[in-house]
Amino acid sequence: MSLIVNGKEVNVPIDPRVSLLDHLREGLHLSGTKKGCNQGACGACTVLVDGERILSCLALAVQYDGRAITTIEGLADGDVLHPLQAAFVEHDGFQCGYCTPGQICSAIGMASELERGVPSHVSADLSAEARWTREEIQERMSGNLCRCGAHNGIVDAIRATFAAEVSA
Repeated sequence: MSLIVNGKEVNVPIDPRVSLLDHLREGLHLSGTKKGCNQGACGACTVLVDGERILSCLALAVQYDGRAITTIEGLADGDVLHPLQAAFVEHDGFQCGYCTPGQICSAIGMASELERGVPSHVSADLSAEARWTREEIQERMSGNLCRCGAHNGIVDAIRATFAAEVSA
């Protein structure tokens, strides 16, 4: 059994009880994905599986045999940051930085959801095209907590990155 993590094939741990989070951090030494609450409540462990966001603390590594996992370390292209990573810097979307990897991975997954027309709780018309409003982004990112209070910078970075792509 194997996973594709940031484009590289890696073995799944022998112990089927190992969470994806623990495998990434302890087995593969990818420390960008953070262990916050370890209960699925804070979003610090968010990674992308085949482009969709998941909470890696609630997932067993063996569940994702053959699937593509992207962590924060897999977003940059060498020294060139992913556009959202650069926007987080530009819009001061982090303070302590602990939640930042999960926020960024979650926002990338959220962008895919919006592109597919997946409605959220604040979507007024479930059949209408989703909009990149502050309220829409805040609702969709509500599973990712920032204890430092950088929420405005986070939303600004997301809008600057993805709303520009949508309106272009």
